[in-house]
Amino acid sequence: MAMLTQEAHYKLLKALESNPSISQRELSTTLGMSLGKINYCLKALIDKGQIKARNFRNSQNKLAYAYVLTPRGLKSKAEVTVAFLKRKQDEIKAIQAEIEELRQEVREFDGDLG
Repeated sequence: MAMLTQEAHYKLLKALESNPSISQRELSTTLGMSLGKINYCLKALIDKGQIKARNFRNSQNKLAYAYVLTPRGLKSKAEVTVAFLKRKQDEIKAIQAEIEELRQEVREFDGDLG
């Protein structure tokens, strides 16, 4: 999905998998995206065959949808999860290297004060 970052794609699929009856407004709030972007992304996921939207009536007697991940959607979620995990692990390594550099600077600075 070109409009979604890898992280947003992962979080959207994860949210739908864990709560298929979540509303678009709830997704918007949870993921920090506009309602229009959520609507656009859900339509794109439906067009790609990654989710199916099923109609149902909720307790307030309004028509609502359940967004169910298809086998293609589950495969996509697995792929994006692996890629997201790798990116986060790379970020951790970069942060750890930066922390080590800062520690070295502090040790050098402390030596200069001695």
